[in-house]
Amino acid sequence: MKPLNIVYLHAHDAGTYIQPYGYAVETPHMQQFAEQGMLFRKAFSVNPTCSPSRACLLTGQAAHNNGMLGLAHRGGRLNNYEDTLIHFLKGHGLHTALSGIQHIAHEPYAPVEIIGYDEILDQAVADDAGGTRRRYVEGSEGVTAAAEDFLARNHDKPFFLDVGYFPPHRIGEGDFPSDFDVPNPAYVRPPAHLPDTEETRQDFANYMASVKTFDSYAGRVLEAIDRNGLAENTLVIATTDHGIAFPGMKCRLTDHGLNVMLMLRGPGGFEGGKITDEMVSHLDIFPTICDVLGLPMPDRLEGQSLKVLAENPHDSLHDCVFAEVNVHAAYEPMRAVRTKRWKYIRHLHPMDHVILPNVDNGLSKGYLCDHDWASRPPATEELYDLLFDPTEACNLASQTECAAVLDELRAKLDTWMLETDDPLLKGQLDLPDWVVTPAEAYSPSGGPRPVS
Repeated sequence: MKPLNIVYLHAHDAGTYIQPYGYAVETPHMQQFAEQGMLFRKAFSVNPTCSPSRACLLTGQAAHNNGMLGLAHRGGRLNNYEDTLIHFLKGHGLHTALSGIQHIAHEPYAPVEIIGYDEILDQAVADDAGGTRRRYVEGSEGVTAAAEDFLARNHDKPFFLDVGYFPPHRIGEGDFPSDFDVPNPAYVRPPAHLPDTEETRQDFANYMASVKTFDSYAGRVLEAIDRNGLAENTLVIATTDHGIAFPGMKCRLTDHGLNVMLMLRGPGGFEGGKITDEMVSHLDIFPTICDVLGLPMPDRLEGQSLKVLAENPHDSLHDCVFAEVNVHAAYEPMRAVRTKRWKYIRHLHPMDHVILPNVDNGLSKGYLCDHDWASRPPATEELYDLLFDPTEACNLASQTECAAVLDELRAKLDTWMLETDDPLLKGQLDLPDWVVTPAEAYSPSGGPRPVS
């Protein structure tokens, strides 16, 4: 049997808004990939902000355990970079390579030595990453070409290839990078929880062109795997960090922010167009790779192998999943627990207004702010019945008939925070200088744009 390889292919801010999840968003390569592999319809980010999400996936630990509380390029750091999947696989004989974005260390910290890659394939991205990020936005061609070249080599050992794309992350004042024409917004429907207006339709049309851009480049990587005879012995993981960069999505603990695309193809039974509706988490990726490669699982891992669901998609892996937010552009600590039917969200230091810097600027945000969205305070607690309220629009936390469910989920969250030694149990987190505090976060114009 040939040695097994791993390819980790990830988009930036894509949620589940791609074709295989039933949306009218043209991503034919992701559709084909899903039909060849296995689609996880209820996969969740552990922390729906950029660096913490990736850090949780790559360490198999919640953010308050691995130390990545905020954005890497703004000072966020892992407690121990040797705990990453990259170092782990390198230590077990795999050659590790990066093409594109990694987002768990600020590039001046020398990702080869700190993060553990043997190679940085697209050196132009690495060299410019501490600057304008323009190379990230325009660099998808270079990222893809470097990955294609790597996959065409004669490899004398198995490899872990990390391919990270910038699209469909917003740029500038809310635009989306794209190589494709924007579809006519008159025939576009925005996400269901947003008002259907000219502004939100145009905003989502722009997103559609950007995520199609990701799909076109990712498709070339998938084609290179097939062309070079690597498909049989390569586990490909395609995912994204969190929900799309629209109000109420990215940086939120509703499913709008947590639900992410996740598709696997390759050894371990991830083939044949399988689909599961069982809840899974980014924390399950590290254990899955260990399971597929036959490697011992470190005791620190908090997830479980997805091979159970590859063998039986109707099996159950988790009774509940947990998630958190600490810092994005502004400090806004939240914790959540999700069961198959219920979602409970706790705001640890709630404010009397929306924390606008944690919402990327754009047409949708601008439209809501023009209609006094900023003055609508978030609740201290949120409780949603996901069966009858799948868009999480009706907060039941104050309803007496839901008191028993609320108490049960409060207890589940309390137990998780205690068992994982959540620092918020000791009070407010120590904030680095770059963090916008809640008191500074309100701005009638929408606040400063987070750079993520």
